[in-house]
Amino acid sequence: MVLLTITTTHRPATDLGYLLVKHPGRLQSFEVSGGTAHVFYPEAGEDRCTAALLLDADPAAARGAKGPGKGPDTFTLRQHVNDRPYAASSLLAVALGRVLRTALRGDSRDRPELAATPIPLELRIPALRCKGDAATFFEPLGWTVEAAPIPLDAAHPEWGPSRYVDLTLRGTMRLADTLNHVYVLLPVLDDAKHYWVSSDEVEKLIRAGTGWLAEHPAKGVIARRYLAHRTSLTNEALSRLSDVEPDADSVIERAPRPESLAALRRAAVVRQLAEAGASRVLDLGCGPGALLGELIRDRRFTEIVGADVSTVSLEMAARRLRLDRLPDRQRARIRLLQTALTYRDDRLRGYDAAVLMEVVEHVDPPRLPALAAGVFGHAAPRTVVVTTPNVEYNVRYPGLEHGRMRHHDHRFEWDRAQFGAWCDDVAARYGYTVTRHGIGEEDLEVGTSTQMAVFKK
Repeated sequence: MVLLTITTTHRPATDLGYLLVKHPGRLQSFEVSGGTAHVFYPEAGEDRCTAALLLDADPAAARGAKGPGKGPDTFTLRQHVNDRPYAASSLLAVALGRVLRTALRGDSRDRPELAATPIPLELRIPALRCKGDAATFFEPLGWTVEAAPIPLDAAHPEWGPSRYVDLTLRGTMRLADTLNHVYVLLPVLDDAKHYWVSSDEVEKLIRAGTGWLAEHPAKGVIARRYLAHRTSLTNEALSRLSDVEPDADSVIERAPRPESLAALRRAAVVRQLAEAGASRVLDLGCGPGALLGELIRDRRFTEIVGADVSTVSLEMAARRLRLDRLPDRQRARIRLLQTALTYRDDRLRGYDAAVLMEVVEHVDPPRLPALAAGVFGHAAPRTVVVTTPNVEYNVRYPGLEHGRMRHHDHRFEWDRAQFGAWCDDVAARYGYTVTRHGIGEEDLEVGTSTQMAVFKK
């Protein structure tokens, strides 16, 4: 169940029913893609009126499963096993767009003047998954925001808060603007959608963001999250939100888009490998193969090994590299190995260089000595390149809540002093020299987003 309530004290408050095009005296139910949506009024008086949208979510329906009597798969696991995430906030946003479509457009046949008038409103969502600070997104729009963290277990306050908040918004707004704010920002706060994001979502974002999104200080974060971090769609949306419109008589010189941090990181690693004169290279913890793609395009690297503990990641890397389609000569340059880096593996010995790119922070701290022994002690390549996040830089990410790490699987994130101490200890223990570098734009106070160490024998 997901609940959204809308309250007004505008007199007569029951005019809220005209704006929503939903009668205060009736319970109405609607079948939507995520289940069944119900609209009802817990209170409806002259001084105060509250409308509630309650979504009885059905994950199987949200994933496109067949309902009873609609096909032979009704009772199979197909309804419950799917690669689409269950995102309650996204389900609620879709229900809102379906059930309150007329109000979202700002249309009201019976109260057109009121539909165009800001009125006092209070919105509440008692349980909302929230990544970051909700005020970052709503306060610039004029809302007063209360986001009370919900504890993991009320009986055990020492366990701390969950990722859910009890969200209340108060302000004086046109109802249509209010609903469009919520329609866009619900999945942004959750940073997830329950359906595949395509180019159609750009149109939805532009339409719902008309009049407010282009000037929002966090529009980049909003577009990126709303569009599921798809770079091409995000760039298209931000371009269309720009106030600058080219015409036939002028040519606008656009500033080149900055490279992503991931691209800068890969370029920095490849540059270090080239400077070391490495030709036989290990990509340890290669994941789905982003760095492997860069290495195989560079003919200086004659033998490339991608190693990861996850067979799923290795399968993704093979697909990404199109190993089954590579010419024989190219295919002979690369191998994929399943192995755990915290154990010694003779197959990793004898290489010129090894890369641990964004890997160490995924290892439990008590296992780091075993990883160092396996890589620096047993495999012992002449050069090792290590990159890891700089936790000091996290304060520069507006959507990252204080104390949260950049990825849910990170076991820790080091500041520059901690990383330096680890590097010095490993270098002394295994007979390497080490130099440290930054990757990304440098901030005078907190350094760069990524820190890199280059170990050499």
